[in-house]
Amino acid sequence: MSTFAVVAHRVSPTSSRLGPVLSPAQALTRLGEGDVALGRLDVLQSLDGIEPGLWALDRLEARGVTVLNTRRALVAAHDKLTTAERLFAAHVPHPRTVHLAPWLPLPELEPPLVVKPRFGSWGADVVRCDDEESLHAALEEIRNRPWYEATGGVAQKLVQPQGYDLRIVVAGGTVVGAARRVAALGEWRTNVALGGRREPVDPPDDARAVALAAAAAVSGDLVGVDLLPADLGSWVVLEVNGAVDFNGTYSLDDDVFAAARQALACRPASVGVEPAA
Repeated sequence: MSTFAVVAHRVSPTSSRLGPVLSPAQALTRLGEGDVALGRLDVLQSLDGIEPGLWALDRLEARGVTVLNTRRALVAAHDKLTTAERLFAAHVPHPRTVHLAPWLPLPELEPPLVVKPRFGSWGADVVRCDDEESLHAALEEIRNRPWYEATGGVAQKLVQPQGYDLRIVVAGGTVVGAARRVAALGEWRTNVALGGRREPVDPPDDARAVALAAAAAVSGDLVGVDLLPADLGSWVVLEVNGAVDFNGTYSLDDDVFAAARQALACRPASVGVEPAA
């Protein structure tokens, strides 16, 4: 019987419901050939990269551990430039995205746009620019941010906000959960950290298809895909989250955590899984 563990730095409510949590260093000492590790390393609170430990996922793979959410998948999800490249190559709808950095010439930018960190989350330092004046103000505002000096940011074409989005949880190539996220009064962003609320939802088939395509594009085994409603009832992928947090609100036919564990258990061929000691 193989051991399954989540590789993360924080014992979050989501990670602990998925399985026992090991730090990258602990995973290297406790997991071996035939075991299964789920990578859930997140972006840094400083917004200038990914938490340390990606190298450990490579080491685990090399010793025969089945790694879900590999280093390559987490980078593709967390780095918004790489996400954009993968989605474009897979023909998945995504706002046009360009790199902004102190060492690069300023690209041609035409508002309305959204300026954000290259490695961002929680809605932090995300600025909407509806005209040239607000764009110049945003560029001036981020100019001395440590994350901007370290990795730069991105500018994305604005998808006109409708006051809500869908976050769909994909595990093992299957939609296992979803929620509608509604923006707080007076706020255009839907992040719960900014006062947004979650509502249960059964996502339509076309939204499910886009989410599955996005997860496949970044090779993610457990990811959250944020979808914005667009023109003519279509959907656009805003972001893919490689360390997505979710709760029971996301449950569809079955409990979302049980569904995710089942889908992940089926991903490695014929692997029986027991928790790490």
